[in-house]
Amino acid sequence: MSEVKIVEAPPGIEGSGFFATSMDKVVGLARSHSLWPLPFATSCCGIEFMATMGSHYDFARFGSERPSFSPRQADLLMVMGTIAKKMGPVLKQVYLQMAEPRWVIAVGACASSGGIFDTYSVMQGIDEIIPVDVYVPGCPPRPEAIIDGFNKIQELVKNESLRRRESPEYKELLSRYGIQ
Repeated sequence: MSEVKIVEAPPGIEGSGFFATSMDKVVGLARSHSLWPLPFATSCCGIEFMATMGSHYDFARFGSERPSFSPRQADLLMVMGTIAKKMGPVLKQVYLQMAEPRWVIAVGACASSGGIFDTYSVMQGIDEIIPVDVYVPGCPPRPEAIIDGFNKIQELVKNESLRRRESPEYKELLSRYGIQ
C-alpha cells in the first residue's frame, strides 16, 4: 500500500485532519487504476483475453473496462499471440503512437519468446522491437494469469516515479530500440 498519513490539522484550521503524501504516490495510484489497454491479439491468446474481459472474470474491476482500439487513447499495450516479422514494424508504429507514459505486457509464449514457432518468419519475442514491462507465461495463458500480469503492471505503475521517464537510464533503454 502507498504511504498515506493522516496528520492532525495545525491550530486554527477546522477539521479532524488532512492527508499528507507525495505527489508521486497520488499520481501513481490514480494511473494504476485507470489504465486503458490496447489489445493487439493475433491468435489463441486473444481468445483467452476475450474470456478475461467477460463477466466471469470481470476485468473491469481493475479499472480497465475500456479497451481502446486507438493507440492515441491507450497507455497499456497488451500483445497476445504470434507476431510475424512482417507485423513487427506495424506493432512498433502502434507502440509509438500510444500516449506517454506507456507500458507493455507480452501475453503468452509466442509474444514472449516466439513459442513453438522457431521459424524465419516469426519474431522470437516482441522485446526485439519494443521494451516489455511484464511477461505472462502460458500457451495460451489462462485468464487468471492475464489478470496476474495486469496486477503486476498496476503495481509497477503505482510505484513508478514521475521522473523515471526523464531519467538517462530510461532514455538509454529507448535508444536501444531506436525510439527517441
